[in-house]
Amino acid sequence: MFRMTQFLQEITQPTPVAPRRNPPGPVVIWNLIRRCNLTCKHCYSISADIDFPDELSKEEVFTVMDDLKQFRVPALILSGGEPLMRPDIFEIAERAKKMGFYVGLSSNGTLITEQNIDQIVAAGFDYVGVSLDGIGATHDKFRQMDGAFDLSMKGVELCRRNGIRVGLRFTMTQANCHELVPMLDLLEREDIDKFYFSHLNYAGRGHRNRKTDTVHKQTREAMGLLMERCWSLIERGQPKEFVTGNNDADGPYLLKWVEKNFPEHAAHIQGKLEQWGGNASGVNIANIDNTGVVHPDTMWWHYALGNVRKRPFSEIWKDLSDPVMAGLKQHPRPVTGRCGECQYLSICNGNTRVRAMQTAGNVWAEDPACYLDDVEIGLVAREIPLVRVN
Repeated sequence: MFRMTQFLQEITQPTPVAPRRNPPGPVVIWNLIRRCNLTCKHCYSISADIDFPDELSKEEVFTVMDDLKQFRVPALILSGGEPLMRPDIFEIAERAKKMGFYVGLSSNGTLITEQNIDQIVAAGFDYVGVSLDGIGATHDKFRQMDGAFDLSMKGVELCRRNGIRVGLRFTMTQANCHELVPMLDLLEREDIDKFYFSHLNYAGRGHRNRKTDTVHKQTREAMGLLMERCWSLIERGQPKEFVTGNNDADGPYLLKWVEKNFPEHAAHIQGKLEQWGGNASGVNIANIDNTGVVHPDTMWWHYALGNVRKRPFSEIWKDLSDPVMAGLKQHPRPVTGRCGECQYLSICNGNTRVRAMQTAGNVWAEDPACYLDDVEIGLVAREIPLVRVN
């Protein structure tokens, strides 16, 4: 996860550059249920509106939570499927809050209603993230449900009205890249706290539809738009939290943007980016799926590290006998190709390894979704203009 606002605020409010260090335990994204009332085209869990077998019981979830707390996991992101379809979701969330976890809810928003908003408030969620794929009909087409956009926005408004911090999540493909500006306008118009921009990853339905992934030029243009909008809000004294995910080339690209627009701050920003350290799958980010299988993150559902029914999460996560986990925990990672030769390896850490595994069959191959050219990453010495979208 790349916290764009945090880095751009360093231009006006710099903080000391500290050595890079990992938090005591990983943030755990927990797919508590695979059932969902929608069938989204880019779903990584390939959910559907049916009951899936062998899901963790409430008692098993509580046992795992005790281990996670002992392992110093700071945050749980409760996800699905659609987590609000799990009957005991509020019991789970309330217990997690009492144990001291930061607790987020990852929802499609359509099931946040007047009938359950009081329970959502009482559960004490620190944050609710709602996924949108565009405005109106575009979103409905992606979600394959007429009226989904209006229902999701009603859910967002209910959260805001009841004092719950809420954000929008947007996964960009070639079919909805034209919706980015309207989405950013919606964010401002509705005074929503956070915007999460997800690059399409090659997992679940996203893997099957990777031909619809945006080309590098569109990705660069989108990142330019995000940086310009984020910076504009900072300048206006109305900053919102802009976060990106699934493409850690965003760090070096932001550095290029700073070098062009604020060269006097470039060295400081580079130091802060190196302190961040790039992709953290298998290190600071973990995933537990609905049946208890542990994965390096949510995009690795094809790769199992173990099951919490057989071994505690704390043991699975520390086990370096798995060669992939051993490599993921190295810094820098043992990547090859352009990634291995890149001058910004210390910033992005080889980007998203699952894409290399899915496309090249080699987890340490170069990431095909890196959108920086050979000049920008230091492989070729010549100047070309940087794309900037006004």
